[in-house]
Amino acid sequence: MGKTYEKLDDKLVNFIKAQKMFFVATAPMLEDGHVNLSPKGYDSFKVLDEHTVAYLDMGGSGIETLAHVKENGRITIMFCAFEGKANILRLYGKATAINFDEAGFADMLALFPHYDHARTIFKINITRIQDACGWGVPFYEFKEERDQLKRYIDNYDKDEWIAHRRATNAKSIDGLEGLSRPKS
Repeated sequence: MGKTYEKLDDKLVNFIKAQKMFFVATAPMLEDGHVNLSPKGYDSFKVLDEHTVAYLDMGGSGIETLAHVKENGRITIMFCAFEGKANILRLYGKATAINFDEAGFADMLALFPHYDHARTIFKINITRIQDACGWGVPFYEFKEERDQLKRYIDNYDKDEWIAHRRATNAKSIDGLEGLSRPKS
């Protein structure tokens, strides 16, 4: 049986920091909309305080997480222990998104010093913290991070990268608004 927690204590924060991968889940309000589940790696997750976390989204082929967060804010982050003691930790919450062209983005990007380009940083107010046994999660040995995504992003100059993001991330697969031009 899982246990719920009032806040992220040192034990939970240390568990989060030890994980090399986490998963992000969101869903639209549409009855027939697509639930999105995305794996994330790199050093892209930060605990800001006992009820707030953030993660850096470098971008990819879809814009589902941003579209869902803009629509309803609901988000779940899941960490699984692939090494050591079996455990799963879920952080449920409400997210806000700060895109690369919005006020406050540079300040948030400073939390992630190894990145020059990022599409969005999600800041999450945690509303529920729950663990589970994780007995069904297999052992995996971490070899190394893949560098393709970072190399791909770093290969663009800033203007090309922005144009590419706007061209490919305007709408979700359900037609929800993704990246939009800032309102002036």
